[in-house]
Amino acid sequence: MDFAASKRIQVWIERLDTFMRDEVIPAEPVYAAQLSGSSDHRQWRQPPVMESLKAKARAGGLWNLFLPDAEHGAGLSHVEYAALAEIMGHSFIAPEAFNCSAPDSGNMEVLHRYGTPEQKQRWLQPLLDGDIRSGFGMTEPEVASSDATNMQATASIEGDQVVLNGRKWWTTGAGHPHCRFVIFMGLSAPQAEPHRRHSMVICPLDAAGVKIERMLPVFHHLHEPSGHGEVSFTDVRLPLDNVILGAGRGFEIAQGRLGPGRVHHCMRAIGAAERALAMLCARARSRTAFGKPLAELGGNPDIIANLRMAIEQARLLTLKTAWTLDTHGTKAALSLISQIKVVVPAVAQQAADAAIQIHGGAGLSDDFPLTQLYAYARVLRLADGPDEVHRGVIARLEMKAQAAQEAAR
Repeated sequence: MDFAASKRIQVWIERLDTFMRDEVIPAEPVYAAQLSGSSDHRQWRQPPVMESLKAKARAGGLWNLFLPDAEHGAGLSHVEYAALAEIMGHSFIAPEAFNCSAPDSGNMEVLHRYGTPEQKQRWLQPLLDGDIRSGFGMTEPEVASSDATNMQATASIEGDQVVLNGRKWWTTGAGHPHCRFVIFMGLSAPQAEPHRRHSMVICPLDAAGVKIERMLPVFHHLHEPSGHGEVSFTDVRLPLDNVILGAGRGFEIAQGRLGPGRVHHCMRAIGAAERALAMLCARARSRTAFGKPLAELGGNPDIIANLRMAIEQARLLTLKTAWTLDTHGTKAALSLISQIKVVVPAVAQQAADAAIQIHGGAGLSDDFPLTQLYAYARVLRLADGPDEVHRGVIARLEMKAQAAQEAAR
């Protein structure tokens, strides 16, 4: 495995680094100032500075970088895009500026891989153009959603219609003023085997029977202007053409969607960890206590060293996962995908926590982005499956592999 940046990807890295330094990072305080500050998502607005960033990024060819299809994206491999995702991870607003933010990127991959020509024209193209946003409705409030087969929401096939009923929450992006649809996952065939029971359906957010009940705060923060919605679906009747790939194919689609998406999440988290460590070191150099720089006090040298080692290990594991996806496919990478999902958010959380500590009271304030970094990392330990589920996958696959090796001796 050679993870050295090729000449081609090095050009992308340099262009993205420059845009981040000159455009994105300076825009962060402007973006924050342009938010409405309202607790009512109906009052939320898209900060104008984001539309300006998107226009500049698209004009500069820094657009849809995540998509491996060269016609609509950059045509990069998972390993190549990983380097760019890490750079984007240094800023919360960067992914949207390059039209690479979740859940839109995952939804675009789903529609690109599995959508009909009509679905692509109506829903994918506006996403690719950055004209609309989207959500993904999977998690439910009344069941343990760590086991996705627990889903109670239904997508019942009735003639030439699909009828949605149920309640979803943590539907990221639902509050965005540009959100136009969610991909809804629901039960279509209760008698089928567990992973053939569910379907994914494109549901316009303005369809009759769809209601955003509330936006859910994370550590008292609503994450304007996208947010995380609790959305109810009551007898929502849609054309059967809105079903993606076909009834009962929901889990099949999910497997194709989640593998690359988890690599993207983890590389962005490594970028966030790098920013936290950089801020920690800058503070440790600039502040003095008891006659010494903070960098020389107590266990701080060990903390800095341990974080550097942990981030390097997390990056290498994630790159190996991306390489395995590129060379052997999703099935061969299943254990690795779960491994990075456990390891990387924990490292990012550790880095953010240590940076908060060395900043003292300032680290708890909004003067620095550290509480946001901490919350982001902590959320990732639950998003796309909690740590415990991924550990279970790793253990099960390891036992299977060990048994196969023993049988072959």
